[in-house]
Amino acid sequence: MALPRFRTGGPDDAGAVALLHADSWRRNYRGVYADSYLDGDLAADREAVWSARLAAPGDSLTVLAEDGAGPVGFVHVVFGDDPHWGSLVDNLHVAHERRRRGIGEALLTRAAQAVAARAPGAPLYLWVHARNTSAQGFYAALGGRNVGTAPVSPPAGGRSGCTAPPRSTASPGPTPPPSAVPPPGEPPAPGR
Repeated sequence: MALPRFRTGGPDDAGAVALLHADSWRRNYRGVYADSYLDGDLAADREAVWSARLAAPGDSLTVLAEDGAGPVGFVHVVFGDDPHWGSLVDNLHVAHERRRRGIGEALLTRAAQAVAARAPGAPLYLWVHARNTSAQGFYAALGGRNVGTAPVSPPAGGRSGCTAPPRSTASPGPTPPPSAVPPPGEPPAPGR
């Protein structure tokens, strides 16, 4: 199957992005975030977040992957998020039925290319929840490496019922050359 088309996301994409995000969280964060949060109106919660982000992107970029049926994945990168660690891949989600077809790698590559176009040689990093071993394996296969952990709070509405202390893993992104990967140190705390 051919890769989908890629384009920059805008305000009209908030609903579709929210649905992809909500579905991914429901599949990957059961037992981490409260069931009441995941089973509630998570799509509306995520749509409020994405409506704000896509209406006023500031120093960020959202790239959508889409086919004839609509969006099948997206990546959101925040440029220059941290002076040491660089730009943050804040979200990368691919529709469950479209995983393992190169879409996530293509989206991550586009995020890294956008970072490199703005600041050649600048690093790229991300956070992955400690229990999301599938995502950790994906990033490791692309050259990412675990450089630290930090406690995180579940998103609004998910504070109660969290069955384990949430922790996220920082991982420099795979596309910038090795010279752009920051030296080991304490990554910034996840905040999104």
